[in-house]
Amino acid sequence: MRRAARRSRLTRAPRRGAPSLRYNRDVPASETRLLAGVPLFRGLDGDAVAAAAVDARIVRAAAGRTYFREGEPARLFFVLRRGRVKFTQMSAEGHEVILRVIGQGEPFGGVAAIVEHATYPVTARAVEPSEAYAWDGPRITALMHRFPSIAINAARMIADRLHELQRQHRELMTERVERRIARALLRLARHAGRRVDGGVEIDFPLSRQDLAQMTGTTLFTVSRTLSGWEHDGLIATGRRRVIVRRPHQLVRIADDLPA
Repeated sequence: MRRAARRSRLTRAPRRGAPSLRYNRDVPASETRLLAGVPLFRGLDGDAVAAAAVDARIVRAAAGRTYFREGEPARLFFVLRRGRVKFTQMSAEGHEVILRVIGQGEPFGGVAAIVEHATYPVTARAVEPSEAYAWDGPRITALMHRFPSIAINAARMIADRLHELQRQHRELMTERVERRIARALLRLARHAGRRVDGGVEIDFPLSRQDLAQMTGTTLFTVSRTLSGWEHDGLIATGRRRVIVRRPHQLVRIADDLPA
């Protein structure tokens, strides 16, 4: 009776539009290797990583569906199993700002793992059909008690995130805007690019306003910069589309290297 009740609880139909959930029981070696590279589980032996995987749920999201929305209570920590997810935030003017895009093996929603009573600071939306491992706060806490290395890794995640925010602030305050735009395009091409004739296309709608908000500059500056790069053959642009044609040239600009 108890087992039947548990089965019905785990297989109930999700609410319309929500990601679908199921618990993970059979964990291939390839997927334990994927999880072993995640910062929260780094340094754990194979048995410990397998134990963490068995405790996870698999959360599926169709393209365009959200894993969570900005301001919602942070209940789940995720590791992307396959697909791509973009993170956005609402600006003070009510515009959706793209912050970054991630791919397979990358963690997200980390506040649920390391901060009690937190809310998600961003919206996570699937760019394409995606699957993610998910652990709720109590399961992560139980894993920390069982494997103290996870707690140490969580502290490192917080420190790394603080350093990343400091780096971003320094870039906004001190770097030329061309470097910031080049770095943003390279990052998007790496995480959301697909090979096409003539280069790498950033495979989701990206407006010049999006780039301006991502890089802390104005629409006019982004438009002028992209037009110059398009004239020089570094990129090609269309309606909310960008193709990186000469990535090595963008790397040179991003790293402020001589021509």
